[in-house]
Amino acid sequence: MCGIAGFCNFETDFLKDANRWTQVLVRMRSAIAHRGHDQTGEYLQRNAGLSHTRLSIRDLSGGVQPMLRRRGEWEYGIVYNGEIYNAEELKQDLLSRECHFETTCDTEVILYGYMEYGMDVAKKLNGIFAFAIWDGNRNTLFLCRDRMGVKPLFYAVKNDTLVFGSEPKALFAHPQIQPQADLDSFREIFGLGPARTSGCGVFRGLREVKPGCILEFSKEKRTEYPYWSLEAKPHTDSYAQTVETVSFLLRDAVKRQLVSDVPVCSFLSGGIDSSVVTAIASRQLEAKGVALNTFSFDFTHNDTCFQSNAFQPTRDRPYVDQVLALYPLHHTYLECDEATLADLLKDAVRMKDLPGMTDVDASLLYFCGLVKQHNKVALTGECADEIFGGYPWFYREELLHADGFPWSSDLSARTALLSDEAIHTLNLEEYVRQKYLDTMAQVPTLPGEQGDDLRRRQMSFLNLRWFMQTLLDRMDRTSMSWGLEARVPFADHRIVEYVYNVPWSMKYENGMEKKLLRDACKELFPPQLLYRKKSPYPKTYSPVYEALLTERFQQVLSTPQAPVHRFLDRKKATQFLAQPKDYGKPWFGQLMAGPQMIAYILQVNYWMEQYGIE
Repeated sequence: MCGIAGFCNFETDFLKDANRWTQVLVRMRSAIAHRGHDQTGEYLQRNAGLSHTRLSIRDLSGGVQPMLRRRGEWEYGIVYNGEIYNAEELKQDLLSRECHFETTCDTEVILYGYMEYGMDVAKKLNGIFAFAIWDGNRNTLFLCRDRMGVKPLFYAVKNDTLVFGSEPKALFAHPQIQPQADLDSFREIFGLGPARTSGCGVFRGLREVKPGCILEFSKEKRTEYPYWSLEAKPHTDSYAQTVETVSFLLRDAVKRQLVSDVPVCSFLSGGIDSSVVTAIASRQLEAKGVALNTFSFDFTHNDTCFQSNAFQPTRDRPYVDQVLALYPLHHTYLECDEATLADLLKDAVRMKDLPGMTDVDASLLYFCGLVKQHNKVALTGECADEIFGGYPWFYREELLHADGFPWSSDLSARTALLSDEAIHTLNLEEYVRQKYLDTMAQVPTLPGEQGDDLRRRQMSFLNLRWFMQTLLDRMDRTSMSWGLEARVPFADHRIVEYVYNVPWSMKYENGMEKKLLRDACKELFPPQLLYRKKSPYPKTYSPVYEALLTERFQQVLSTPQAPVHRFLDRKKATQFLAQPKDYGKPWFGQLMAGPQMIAYILQVNYWMEQYGIE
C-alpha cells in the first residue's frame, strides 16, 4: 500500500519553474507519508506532476514509483496504491504481447496493461486499487478506483488545475487548495455522518472518484464514468450449488490475498467473519509450515463493565479462545484503556480529515499501530455483513421497512443538541431524504421485482453503497495511518456480484442471519462457534470513558469561541450531559446514542478548529 498525489493543468508549463513544482509534489506526498515510509519519488513534466510514498509489500527493491515506461517516442507514468491479486495471470498475457518486465511488482502489470488495453485494463483487475496514469501520447491524465472503493482517491479542480491524492490532506498541501466548508458540508456531517454521499469529499469543492469509476482529464474534457456496476440477474443455482460457489469464491479470495513478499497476519475478533478468513488463511500457511499471526481487540475493564444488549449480546473473547484451540495461530490480545481512547479522538480526526465513528475509529487506530509493530499486511473480515445480510435491518421488519437509511432512520438523536436555528438552516430531513431517494433510483433490479424481494434488493444496494463504504473508509485510514495494509477478502468483486443476486431465502435460510456463509464454511468450525449470534466491533462500557467525554464536552460548552457553538443549543447540551446515557439505542448503525454522540460533537468541534472551518 502507498500514498499517491499529483496535479495536472494544460494551460501551465510546470517545467518553467520545475524546482517550485517539484517541491509542491514533495509536500503533497509528505502530507501522507504515514501511508508508506519505504520509498518516495516525484515525476514532473510539462502539464502534470505525480508523487508517491511507498509501503513496499511486493518486489521490495524493484517497485519504485512513479514508474515510467516508453513506447516509441511516448512516455507513460503511473502512481498506484493497492494490490492486484491476479497480477500473475495478467502478466502472462502481457508477456505474450512482448511486454518486457523489469520488476515482479503489480504496478508494472497495471502500466503495461494500460499500454496494451487502454483503460479497459481496469475491468481485468482483481484487487484493491487507486491509481493515476499519465499518457504522454494522448496528453491525458486518468484516475481510477477499484470496484468496491476499498482504496481512496480524492480530487479537486480549481483554476483549470486538477489536484488529486489518497487523502484530503495531500490536496491541502497544494497552494491552490484550502480546507473550506459550506452548508452541504455540515449537512453531510450532521445528517449523514460518519457516512458521506458517494463521490463527496465533504470539504467544499472536494470530490472523490466513485468506486468502479474512471476520471479522464485532458485539455478537451473532464469526465468521470463507470467501468463497472452491479447487475441484477436471475439466480438459477440450487442452494447446494450456491453454497459450493460461495465456498470456492471465498477460499480463492483469501488464497489470492495472501500473496505478499512480507508476512501476513489477520484480525481475529471471534466473530464468524474474521474467524472464517483466519481459518482459511491458517490452512494455506500451515501447508507451508508457517503459523499465522492473529490479533484481537478489546477494552480495559470490559471484564467488569460489559453490558449485554440487543446490538452486542456477548463478548468476543471466549470465541477467540475457541478458534485458537482449533488452529495453530500465534495470537496477541490487545486492549485499549479509557484515557488513551479519549485522547485518540483528535488523532482519529486528523487521520481521516473528518469526524468519524468516534471511539471505533480511535480504538482501531490504536490497535493498528500495535499490529504494525509485528506485521505490514493484515487480512480482515470486513464487508461480510453488508454482502450476506448480517445486520438487524436485513431481517427485523421495523428496520427493513424503515422509509430511509435503516442504520440512521431516526434523526432525532442527531438534532437533539442542535439549536433551532441550525435545525432550520440545515434542513437535515430534506437533505437526507433526497440522498436516500437518489440511491433508491439507482438500485439494479429484475423486471417485475416487487414486495419483500424488491425491498431486500434495495437493502443490499444501500448497504453496499453507503454502510460498507463507511467501514472501508475507516479501515483504510486507521490502518494506513501506520503503514499497515488491510485486505478485505469478502469485498472481492466476484463475491459481491454473485451474492447480490442470491435470493434472501438462501442468505437467511432457516431464519438465521448469514446462514449461507455459515454453511459455506461449516467444515472449518464446530456448531457452537459457527452459529454464534453476531456481535459487532467491541465498545467500552466503562463509566470512566463517559466521564472523560462529559468533562471535555463541558469544557467546550464553557469556551465561547469553540466553533461548534454555531450549531449547538447550550441548554439542550447541558440537559443531555445530566441525563443517564443510553447504551442500547444506536444513532448510526450500532454506535450507541449516549457517549458516542458526545464524542462525535467533540470531533466536529476539533475538526472545525484543526482545519480553520468557518
